[in-house]
Amino acid sequence: QVQLVESGGGLVQVGGSLRLSCAASGRIFSVIASHWYRQAPGKEREWVAVITSGGITNCASSVKGRFTISRDNAKNTVYLQMNSLKPEDTAVYYCRALTTHGDFWGQGTQVTVSS
Repeated sequence: QVQLVESGGGLVQVGGSLRLSCAASGRIFSVIASHWYRQAPGKEREWVAVITSGGITNCASSVKGRFTISRDNAKNTVYLQMNSLKPEDTAVYYCRALTTHGDFWGQGTQVTVSS
């Protein structure tokens, strides 16, 4: 089992920044990749970014150049730095860990970008 707890969401104005955190515990040695997803009201969940156990990163075209995924192995935490936020970035953001023994999700953190 892997437990994931997201934090760092909140209300921010257009053009502002937030950093989301996803703290992992449990069988973290089995994590293959860590992802961020988001789900806006009335929309399907959307993939945002990934960082693999080897440190390879990628992100969706809609956030490329504005969002950066990173991790701190010592803290077992994955981050999503979000800059130049837009109203369309408003969503609940979820962390997902793909492991050798299953797929785990956090409870989500709300990000609201106000204009």
